[in-house]
Amino acid sequence: MSPSDLGQVLKPFVFLDLFDMQNATFQGMGLHPHSGIATVSYLFEGATRYEDSAGATGVLPAGGVEWFKAGHGAWHGGGLGDAGRARGFQLWLALPPDHELGPVENVCLAPDAVARDGPARVLVGTHGGATSSINAPASLNYLAVRLLAGQSWRYRPAVDHTVGWVSVSTGRLRVPENVEAGELAIFESSTDAIDFHADTDSDFVLGSAVPHGYDLVLGQSSVHTSAATLRTAEHRLREIQQRLQNEGQL
Repeated sequence: MSPSDLGQVLKPFVFLDLFDMQNATFQGMGLHPHSGIATVSYLFEGATRYEDSAGATGVLPAGGVEWFKAGHGAWHGGGLGDAGRARGFQLWLALPPDHELGPVENVCLAPDAVARDGPARVLVGTHGGATSSINAPASLNYLAVRLLAGQSWRYRPAVDHTVGWVSVSTGRLRVPENVEAGELAIFESSTDAIDFHADTDSDFVLGSAVPHGYDLVLGQSSVHTSAATLRTAEHRLREIQQRLQNEGQL
């Protein structure tokens, strides 16, 4: 999904990218700008490198989480780690007005620091007895789940989470309709629990949230709640671009 299509329906979830990168087909992504959003990267397999204009740099391994809150504006980029492959998801979250021009934040959680409840890793939010250490700017849950063929699992969203979806990386789920690898399915608004059954070994992510009650005002790689905050952030992004060019990083 992107902010101009399903992101309008599923906000605060406004962008989702399922990627499977290998040395032969992907050489990395250079520094590029963002503002007004937070990105959440999670790998089921492999490793990626990351860096940003605020000075954060490192390697994200499979099972870990990278949280990059662009806020008032930052540039970031990355590429494959030493494993030579990376399979996972990157999610963008639209930030509310009191966060969209806030400071840049980068948090990388090692796999053993990611909260778990049964087969679910709690990347952001709370599920069962597990709560993520990442401080989300709104009421939302984002989970990564791995089920073996024949296994079932139940998710109960918060009563005020009327936005919900699931996307499959590998395998096939019944929810109760089939959801195949590479597909995204949107849940009807309900307070009922959601039952997942894996027909084959399956990796997937799911999200639920209180709706983001603001317009999506879009820039090139930015999402804001107003034209004024977008202009403010774009001015800052141009200043950072000039600095990076002066330093020879662009």
